[in-house]
Amino acid sequence: MNLQGTTAVVTGANRGFGRHLAQQLRDRGVHVYAGARNLETIDLDGVTPLQLDITDPASVAAAAATTKDVSILVNNAGVATGATLIEGELSHIRHEFETNFFGTLAVTRAFAPHLAEHDESYVLNVLSAFSWFNVPAVGGYSASKAAQWSLTDGLRQDLAGQGTRVGGLHVGLMDTDLTASIKAPKEDPAKVARLAVDAIEAGAFEILADAQSTGIRAALSGGVAALYPNLA
Repeated sequence: MNLQGTTAVVTGANRGFGRHLAQQLRDRGVHVYAGARNLETIDLDGVTPLQLDITDPASVAAAAATTKDVSILVNNAGVATGATLIEGELSHIRHEFETNFFGTLAVTRAFAPHLAEHDESYVLNVLSAFSWFNVPAVGGYSASKAAQWSLTDGLRQDLAGQGTRVGGLHVGLMDTDLTASIKAPKEDPAKVARLAVDAIEAGAFEILADAQSTGIRAALSGGVAALYPNLA
């Protein structure tokens, strides 16, 4: 789709990867509604701040009612608590699902009528390499991202009839606040944001942003033995 002159909503646009996505869209001629729970945290020039808490139904409804001409929705807002599946706080895992799965679903449902008004429209769900591979140290997050991946597949089929394409962006570790405590190689979020916006323009369904995502995706056909050789 031609991005110039279109309008996008980006959730979680006040920092990290979401801010990079909003900036990249803005720089390509897109009018961007930058969503965040606290409007004072949005410091990117040339965007329209949008109060949006994706876990609050009233906030989601108000955001959908106060925006117009939206043909691109970027579901970026997410959370990782570090909860493990057996010993982690159950409330933390519920929070991950409420945000990463139910929040994404709620926002997409609210903006689907906006998207349907356009001949071309697009939803980008920011997923993870861990949508396909559960890391025990963040087991709750991995599970919620796996659910979000399945959600993306379902939305892709549900919205196809109205001309909305739904893409899933898979990426491993990026150098953002979310991964600040992790000592490992990380991708440049600005580079991944450029790739993601290229994919929106191309109407791609599946975007593999790094070697980690590509490797895990290739291992899926090998089953448990390929994904978790320590269990084989």
